[in-house]
Amino acid sequence: MRDKLSDWASRLKTNRSRGSADGGLSRLWLAPILVILLILVLIGMYWSAEPDQFDIKQAAAEHAPETESRLTTGSYTTSALITAMETLLNKRGGYLSNDIMPPSIWLDNIPNWEFGVLVQCRDLARSMRNDFSRSQSQSAEDEDLIIAEPKFNFDNESWFLPATENVYGEGVAALYGYLARLQNPGDPNAQFYARADNLQEWLGQVEKRLGSLSQRLSASVGQVRLNTDLAGDAEAVQSTRTSSQVEVKTPWNEIDDVFYEARGAAWALAQFLKAVELDFEPVLQKKNALISLRQIVRELEATQETVWSPVILNGSGFGLFANHSLVMASYISRANAAVIDLRSLLEQG
Repeated sequence: MRDKLSDWASRLKTNRSRGSADGGLSRLWLAPILVILLILVLIGMYWSAEPDQFDIKQAAAEHAPETESRLTTGSYTTSALITAMETLLNKRGGYLSNDIMPPSIWLDNIPNWEFGVLVQCRDLARSMRNDFSRSQSQSAEDEDLIIAEPKFNFDNESWFLPATENVYGEGVAALYGYLARLQNPGDPNAQFYARADNLQEWLGQVEKRLGSLSQRLSASVGQVRLNTDLAGDAEAVQSTRTSSQVEVKTPWNEIDDVFYEARGAAWALAQFLKAVELDFEPVLQKKNALISLRQIVRELEATQETVWSPVILNGSGFGLFANHSLVMASYISRANAAVIDLRSLLEQG
């Protein structure tokens, strides 16, 4: 019996010594793991900073072949699109939407910001291909814009074979080719037609994008709305019957996603409208529409103010806590109303 107790005591001592050794080893690995996590968190915070707005005239001058006198009609709008795409690809951390490694895979605010910018770039590239660069519906498409526009519509989350950055870079290179030909007096095939009807077509896309963003932002608190899908046309029909009342509410885990997508869209759109003001200045002056365009830019720039809260709050409309989505929706809605007014001015003779 005494021998058994002695053996049991010796085994207990051995287990204790092994446990203390294992615990020491675990503590030894814990410190570097925590340090690595802290570094990744700091990198993620650094990469999540949104880029500042750029100077349209400076960007166009940098892309000009020689002097500012070579800035032909369309140079500002094309340069703004190039600079927006290059900012998307070359900002802090680069393009993050397709990253699959930490800390990028943990981030969602800046990828949604990227998507908002990308949608506006896609819309402008489409308008440049279909409207701005063509004199009429029967005219041929520009050879470089035929390449650029579909490149920007490539999958924004492809990380390999091919990587999204590479495809978008090819689209930017095609835009550089179009801009060089546009500023070459010996190449009459590259054109940019600053006409009221062309501008109105692009603004029609802008109006729909802003209207959609405004609705999605307002749905952060949830609303029961009357179904107005067929309003205004007694003979209108739709494919599937829907309820007379529709409940609209953004899921709680997507509220910050919609917010940052709207910020990205407003950032890009403000730059493009500043460029449009320079390229379409004679048209806008004739229509007495310059002030209307500048008001849109002012509303969009207001959306770029610093967000001091560490999280996007989702308080009720008149509740105790703020609702950042409703504040953003207010600016977006006013910008959208100003776009509607601007299109109305452009329609007038």
